[in-house]
Amino acid sequence: QVQLVESGGGLVQTGGSLRLSCAASGIRFTITTMGWYRQAPGKQRELVATITSAGTTNYADSVKGRFTISRGNARNTVYLQMNSLKPEDTAAYYCNADYFGDHYWGQGTQVTVSS
Repeated sequence: QVQLVESGGGLVQTGGSLRLSCAASGIRFTITTMGWYRQAPGKQRELVATITSAGTTNYADSVKGRFTISRGNARNTVYLQMNSLKPEDTAAYYCNADYFGDHYWGQGTQVTVSS
């Protein structure tokens, strides 16, 4: 059974930082592309960043230069370091695993950036 458990969300002021973590189980983590997505109220879920098993990263234009995705294969964990946060970054953030074409999701963690 695949499980993705996010942590690290919270309330932060504009310009602040947060680090999200996602612990994965039930998959061969080292061969899995992992990603972070977010969904703000009334909006569709959108890609934030992805990282392949080889470490290749991809970012949404809106977060380039501010967010960094990384992975710790020894701990089956993917991270999202978020710096210079803006109110428009406020959303529920979801961890995603692309495992042999099947997508799995975590339960989400809320990030709120106050102005």
